[in-house]
Amino acid sequence: MLATSVKSLNDLRAPVRSDVVTENVIIPSGGVLLEGELILPANASGVVLFAHGSGSSRFSVRNQFVASTIRQAGVGTLLFDLLTREEEMVDRHTRHLRFDIDLLARRLMNATRWISEEPETRDLPIGYFGASTGGAAALVAAAEFGDSIRAVVSRGGRPDLAGESLKRVEAPTLLIVGGKDDVVLSLNREAFEKLNCEKELKVIPGATHLFEEPGALNYVSYMASDWFAEYLA
Repeated sequence: MLATSVKSLNDLRAPVRSDVVTENVIIPSGGVLLEGELILPANASGVVLFAHGSGSSRFSVRNQFVASTIRQAGVGTLLFDLLTREEEMVDRHTRHLRFDIDLLARRLMNATRWISEEPETRDLPIGYFGASTGGAAALVAAAEFGDSIRAVVSRGGRPDLAGESLKRVEAPTLLIVGGKDDVVLSLNREAFEKLNCEKELKVIPGATHLFEEPGALNYVSYMASDWFAEYLA
């Protein structure tokens, strides 16, 4: 489905909430500790876990930007590192861990279990936002958790790397791809056909893989926040 229009930013932007809870957290996962940042607006209607992409971390400028917009819609966010600092150093040279979808999905699942047990978040509906290879990890984890995951959004993701898990995803899934990201767009279209859940594919005209073009990331942010606001309500 082609994204051809968007409301003005003033129409889309929800009021900024002043009473926000921000907490640096440590998430245990299979013998390692993962660092993260949990931010909850007042009366949050849900919480979105971010699975970052290749060579990225919880400090990703793009994911932080998207997370800010999601919070303005009244949904909490958890940005956390899928790899430890030591693993990130190794991956900078080998680039193999960022494509280990099983590892990334397993850690996202452990983070999901953790947030489901925390007093502040255990009653909140959960969604996933994945970027690049993190999109595949989000879909694999969503397939394992079934209807416990209420929504998934992938930005410039590699859903094709989720393999057979695509057929088992139950969560409403939104795939967002740049119109000029030719290879990834083709892979997303193929993966889209394999999804059996409620789904949409949004193509942002003129955008490349990192959505660096003026306004492109705004499109991503508001599409994602609208998706989560609808399905985590």
